[in-house]
Amino acid sequence: MAGVTVLYTGPYKFHKNQHKRRNILSLALVALLCLASYFLGIWQHSRGVASSSFSTIFTAVTCKQSPITTSPSSLAASSLDFTAHHTADESPVVAGSTKHFRPCDVKYSEYTPCEDRDRSLKFPRDRLIYRERHCPAKKELLKCLIPAPPGYRNPFPWPASRGMAWFANVPHKELTVEKAVQNWIRVDGDKFRFPGGGTMFPDGADAYIDDIDRLVSLRDGSIRTALDTGCGVASWGAYLLSRNITTMSFAPRDSHEAQVQFALERGVPAMIGVLASNRLPYPSRAFDMAHCSRCLIPWHLYDGLFLIEVDRVLRPGGYWILSGPPIHWKRHWKGWERTKEDLNAEQTALEKVATSLCWKKIKEQGDIAIWQKPFNHMDCKVMKKQIQSPNFCAAQNPDAAWYNKMGTCITPLPEVSSKSQVAGGQLKKWPERLTAVPPRMSSGSLKGVTADMFLKDTELWKKRVGYYKTLINQLGQKGRYRNLLDMNAQFGGFAAALIDDPVWVMNMVPTIAKVNTLGVIYERGLIGSYQDWCEAMSTYPRTYDLLHADSILKLYKDRCDMEDILLEMDRILRPEGTVIFRDDVDTLVKIKSISDGMRWDSQIVDHEDGPLKREKLLLVVKTYWTAQDQ
Repeated sequence: MAGVTVLYTGPYKFHKNQHKRRNILSLALVALLCLASYFLGIWQHSRGVASSSFSTIFTAVTCKQSPITTSPSSLAASSLDFTAHHTADESPVVAGSTKHFRPCDVKYSEYTPCEDRDRSLKFPRDRLIYRERHCPAKKELLKCLIPAPPGYRNPFPWPASRGMAWFANVPHKELTVEKAVQNWIRVDGDKFRFPGGGTMFPDGADAYIDDIDRLVSLRDGSIRTALDTGCGVASWGAYLLSRNITTMSFAPRDSHEAQVQFALERGVPAMIGVLASNRLPYPSRAFDMAHCSRCLIPWHLYDGLFLIEVDRVLRPGGYWILSGPPIHWKRHWKGWERTKEDLNAEQTALEKVATSLCWKKIKEQGDIAIWQKPFNHMDCKVMKKQIQSPNFCAAQNPDAAWYNKMGTCITPLPEVSSKSQVAGGQLKKWPERLTAVPPRMSSGSLKGVTADMFLKDTELWKKRVGYYKTLINQLGQKGRYRNLLDMNAQFGGFAAALIDDPVWVMNMVPTIAKVNTLGVIYERGLIGSYQDWCEAMSTYPRTYDLLHADSILKLYKDRCDMEDILLEMDRILRPEGTVIFRDDVDTLVKIKSISDGMRWDSQIVDHEDGPLKREKLLLVVKTYWTAQDQ
C-alpha cells in the first residue's frame, strides 16, 4: 500500500507544480501583452495616428476579460472612408439588437419639416404668415431616413459649383422657364448652369456688384457680412464671396421652385426664411449691409414693419441697398405693369419710413438706391421729439429672435457719450476683426464672458481643427467639403480656424445656450442663426457636407429625444458627408448605438489631449444610397 501511495502521490505533485508554473507563465504573458498594448497605444498617438478612444479601456478589457466590445485601435485600420464615390452600394443591414431605421418614401426627398407645404396651408395667408416656420408636433415626426433622389451625385467642388450643379440633385425645371429671359439658370444636358444673372442685373451679378462698389466701397474691409432678402438662387451672395463678403441669403420655401436649394447646391450660404410676423433669426447689429433686388417685399406697408426689422439687424453705419420697384420707376413703370401714380406713391411712402428710422439716403444712381443707418441714436432721439412715429422700443431684448414677433418700434442702439462714437463699439476692418476681441465682449455686456476667454478659445480651436485634419485627411483637401454647419458654435472658433480653407460655416447658437453669443459671431465677421435642435432646421435635405456637433446631444438630453436630433442631422447631411461629435464618452456610446442603425459608419477616437480625457470624438460617414436603392 505504501508503494502504491508513493506511485500515486508522485505524479499528483508533479502535475500540481506544473500547473502552478503554467499559471505564473500565463499571468506573466498577459501582463506583458498588457504593457505592449499600452506602449503601442502611446507610440501610435505620438505619431499622430488616431488611436481608439477606448485604447486605455482596451488594455483593461484584455487583462480582465470584460465582455465590452472595443472599437479598432486606429483609423488606419478602420472601415471609415471620407472620400466621395457617388455610386457606393447600399450598406447592408446587420441583424442584431440595433434599431434600424427604414428609408422614407421618395416623396419626402425634399422634405422641410417646419416649412411643409401641406401644413402651411392651415395658417393665415395674410403677410405670408403661412410661409413662416410651423413645425410638426412630436407625434407627426418622421421616424425614417430621408432618401436622396435617384441619380444623386456629390456636388461640383468650389468654385466650379458656383456656376453649375447636377440636374439629378435638384430635378426642377420651373425656374429655367419662369426666369429664362433673366439669365438666372438654364439646363445644359445633365447639369444646371448659373450664368450669374438676375432680374435687376441683366449684365450679371459681378457687373451689378461693381455698380454698388462705385457707390459704397466693398473692398476696404469695412463691409464683411451681408443680408440678401428674397435672394433667388443667391447669385448676389455667390459673387460677393470673391470680395471677402459673406452673405446670409434667404427666401421663402417655393416662392420660386427650389431657389434656396439651388443656392445651397452651388455652395453658397442660404436658408429658408421670410419676412412675415416673426423677427428674423439673427441678433441686433449683425449685418454690415442688407440688400433687396426686386424681392417684392412691401417695405412701405404695415407701418414700415419690415424695414424696421432690417434696421434692427443692421449694424450702426450699415447700408440698405434697394433695386427694383419703386426705384427708377420713371424708366421701368411700363415693364413693371404698374401706373406712374402707384409707383410714385410707393416711393414717397418708402422714403418716409426710411426718414422716420433716421436713415440717410446717400446715393440713388441708375437702378440702385442706398441708405445708411446712423452710427448712434443721439441725433435721432432729438428728431423723435418732432417725428414721433415710430417710437423707440421700451425695455426689450434686441437680440431675442426665436419666434419673437416683430414690432413697429425702433430698436435703440447702445448709449454713447458723444455724437462721434459708434454705438456698441467700433469694429475692426476685415480680416483683423476675425481675431480681435469683439466689442460685445470688451464692453462686458456678456455676463461671465471675458476677453481672455475669447483669446484662449481662438487658440484652442486652432489646435482642435488641426487635430481634426489629422483624423480626416479630406478636411484639409480643397474641394472635398464646402458647406459646413457648427451646431453649437459658441464664439465661432471652429469657423474661425477654417477661415483660410475654401469652405463656409453656418454657426448655430442653440436657443437654450446659457450665453447668447450669436452677436459675437457676427462681430467677428462670421454668419449664423439661432436654432432649437428639438425642431428641424430651416433648410433642405442634403444641405451640408460636414456637421460639427460639440456637446449638442448632452445639451439637449432632458429636452427632446436623441433619436430625433440624429434623424434631423441625417436629413440635412449629404450622402458621404461627415459628422464630428465631441462629447463625454458615455454620451458618444449612446449616440453610436442609435447611429449604427442609420446607415452611418462611425468610430470613437481619442481627444486631442490623449486617451485619459473622458471627452472623446465620434467620427461618422453617412453612406451613399438613394431612393432607387431602397
